[in-house]
Amino acid sequence: MNVPADAMAADGPVVIVGAGPAGVRAGQTLLRHGVRPVVLDEGARAGGQIYRRPPAGRDTAPRQRYGFEWRRATAIHDAGDALARQADYHAESLVWNAGPGLLHVLESGQPRIQRYARLLLATGATDRVLPFPGWTLPGVYTLGGAQVALKSQDCVLGPRIVFAGTGPLLYLVAYQYARAGARVAAVVDTSPWTSQASALPGLAARPAVLAKGLYYAAWLHARGVPIHRGARLREAHGRDTLHGLRFSVGGKTRELACDALAVGFGLRSETQLADLLDCAFDFDPLNRAWLPRRDGAGRASVPGVYLAGDGAGIAGADHAEWAGERAALALLEDMGMAVDGARARTLERRLSRSRRFRRALEQAFPLPDAADLLRDGDTTLCRCEEITVAEAAAAIGAHGIRDINRLKALSRVGMGMCQGRMCQAGAAEMLGRACGGVELAGRLRAQAPVKPLALSELGGDAP
Repeated sequence: MNVPADAMAADGPVVIVGAGPAGVRAGQTLLRHGVRPVVLDEGARAGGQIYRRPPAGRDTAPRQRYGFEWRRATAIHDAGDALARQADYHAESLVWNAGPGLLHVLESGQPRIQRYARLLLATGATDRVLPFPGWTLPGVYTLGGAQVALKSQDCVLGPRIVFAGTGPLLYLVAYQYARAGARVAAVVDTSPWTSQASALPGLAARPAVLAKGLYYAAWLHARGVPIHRGARLREAHGRDTLHGLRFSVGGKTRELACDALAVGFGLRSETQLADLLDCAFDFDPLNRAWLPRRDGAGRASVPGVYLAGDGAGIAGADHAEWAGERAALALLEDMGMAVDGARARTLERRLSRSRRFRRALEQAFPLPDAADLLRDGDTTLCRCEEITVAEAAAAIGAHGIRDINRLKALSRVGMGMCQGRMCQAGAAEMLGRACGGVELAGRLRAQAPVKPLALSELGGDAP
């Protein structure tokens, strides 16, 4: 049953935040049922982080940019472009605050209020960063940042670049850079080969995805790119800029000269808007993070709020597409509209299988021991506020801190412009050692604005 969009006008519009894979599929689903959503996205063009696009007119060589995923990326781009024409679509729109029935938006530099009756959050993810000696040197980037440079600007970091950390993104980005002609000096994986081998039975649940990962590693190896597994990162070193990376394997210290280092330890969900809306959160051992609670269809604990994609838990782009469609169907059901129950059940089965695969990925690519990364007291823990590991440890010891918000108040860790995006994971792991578990350290409470804004952007006069 299709219901005209204006039939919902009395209750306000349905709003989707985010136009990555989850947001695009959710928007398509609503449009197919006659509901025209408002879509708010920070990017200039739909695609999200995973399928980030270059400026209009430069959509050339998608195979080079997205590799095996180029068909899926192109499909999302085409669907996003159609969504931009058919929905009430607002690009370059940052949602910086959320409350019951309304959102504060900065659209192309202009502040405004967006009201909603129902809200679907597809806010995506950012890099999970764990500090280690030298990580703040110029020339050190996140894996996501390196990928953005390639996808959005058609440029590579380097000329000699090392990829370090853990997770499937490590091999994907290294492969993409090598394919683009970059001088990939090495891949330094903190996960041991034994953990990857033991996870193979679980990874085989999705053989096509497993085959891609194995291909990336084999392709790099065949072209002479060294792959060091089971590594311990020691130091990114240099004076005014990066000169190289020291690491050890099997107790033997090695050094690689490089001009750029891309580091990542998986991804972390962007959950600030759900927090501001007072959604309930639960600790998720798989993600080692606090995530907004949701049912199998994507409903949050707050009525009228729905969650989909990596913003509700890291699971990958295809999972995000299915979750976006399923959350949109749940939203339509709650509006009293008829939906295809068989399709909903199919999506839930896919999501369940995907979560099982995700568990195997975590087994294959476990986080390194944070105590090892944070062993040097001079290591910067909070980059924005220039707080070292030793200073944070002193505050924990002096005040008996057992909650990360208390650590923030007494040491300023997480109080800077990134609002904990860069330091929260490392600070939680560090505090977790004192608490007896990272889950006992709590989570940083979200504060508006969720990203830095100038007062002039909020309608005030700049000094």
